[in-house]
Amino acid sequence: MNIGELARLTGAPIDTIRYYERQQLLPTPTRSASGYRRYGDDDVTRLHFIRRAKVLGFSLEEIGELMAISAGRHGDMAAMKQAASDKLAQIEIRQAELARMHAALLTLVEACPGHGALEACPIIAALGKEPA
Repeated sequence: MNIGELARLTGAPIDTIRYYERQQLLPTPTRSASGYRRYGDDDVTRLHFIRRAKVLGFSLEEIGELMAISAGRHGDMAAMKQAASDKLAQIEIRQAELARMHAALLTLVEACPGHGALEACPIIAALGKEPA
């Protein structure tokens, strides 16, 4: 199949497919006699893997590591579980940070009457303070 067909099958934009090739997440495709890139079913599977991993929050570097692990299909799944567990721990840390940010911002929004002189704005006052 050509790059357009691969894009249609996977929902990935053509520029994204080319980018993944440059990042070596997709192998360099073979070329037809007329010079067009040619892809196979393995490329569809690989691209689905990349896109699903991105949705789960993995970086392209981490996806490359996951793909290297998955390439050894007869190996032990411990490395894959560890990589997923590490990402889960990172997400939990980020969730805690977001919860703290949410609480702080909610307090500021609730403290602001939304009218009156800007000098009395509790949001501006809080943002202008030295960090604790």
